[in-house]
Amino acid sequence: MTKDQLKLRSLIITALFAAITGVMAQLFIPLPLVPITGQTLAIGLAATILGSKYGTLSVLLYLAIGAAGVPVFAEFSGGVSKLVGPTGGYLIGYIPTVFIMGYYLEKTSFTIKNALIANIIGMFITLIFGTAWLKVAANLSWTAAFMAGFAPFIIGGFIKAALASWIGILTRQRLMSAKLLFHEQLSKNKDKIA
Repeated sequence: MTKDQLKLRSLIITALFAAITGVMAQLFIPLPLVPITGQTLAIGLAATILGSKYGTLSVLLYLAIGAAGVPVFAEFSGGVSKLVGPTGGYLIGYIPTVFIMGYYLEKTSFTIKNALIANIIGMFITLIFGTAWLKVAANLSWTAAFMAGFAPFIIGGFIKAALASWIGILTRQRLMSAKLLFHEQLSKNKDKIA
């Protein structure tokens, strides 16, 4: 299989992750301002499996589809208004989150331990972006924004980080061994299990 064929397969899997994120967004627990969703688990999986480049592309595709009005955001919603509304900071925050998580894994190694570290870092990046945006968009105090947009998600964030790390590394290894995923770091032999 040529390098171009492997890249094409990686792009197809990237698009698939944008779709998976849209599906996982519909798994939610409503809260007063910000619902708990499966989006962050999907974002963690995208970064862990695809790395920085393709993971970020999957998030950009997901956000573009949602901004165009396709109901892929939580509660079957879509449109630009979601990106600039009170929960928009979480959505926009997915971009640096996935890039930094993937970059960390590429610079260290794709192991469950490193994936857990990356996913925990990613959780905090998303929560910081989301809380800061929530404070401004909903005109809240820092304390109210923290209590509504950060504190309720910490325990669930750690659980999702652990799941994304374990499932993500195992899935990545299987995709790479089946030659369904291409990654530039493969030549450096950084894919191993811990």
